[in-house]
Amino acid sequence: MRTQAVRQHYLATQVATADRLQLVVMLYEGAIGFLEQAKEGMAAQDAARKGRYLGKALDILAELSASLNFSESRELASQLFQLYTFMTQHLTRANLNWDIKAVEQVIAMLTTLKDAWQNVCQQARKGELDEVPEGKVLQGNSALGSLRV
Repeated sequence: MRTQAVRQHYLATQVATADRLQLVVMLYEGAIGFLEQAKEGMAAQDAARKGRYLGKALDILAELSASLNFSESRELASQLFQLYTFMTQHLTRANLNWDIKAVEQVIAMLTTLKDAWQNVCQQARKGELDEVPEGKVLQGNSALGSLRV
């Protein structure tokens, strides 16, 4: 139990000290990890595990979708919204049909997005990007308040 408390404290510290771009990458990593655990639950025919981890991944997708800022970046936000909606529907069908391949497809999409955001983070750290105005893609840390990892 102590290990879990330490892990939660570590995660809370990571989130509190991360910038907006790093938070997005962390959310993608979390969703991918939860989907990997859901796949393991599916393979083991463990309905509770499958449902728990698919639910956590769906929560992250909902949070990512809710945090999009259409007023600052309409085209990007619209495209991401469509992707998140597709992934949500795909995972919902995967849950009903015990479809591991569908989960793997969403993992592949999330991995591609995560890699792109990591690239943006690296460029921002090196000063290769113009500074991203506050709220450009995410509307600050407060948009992530309802998410429980």
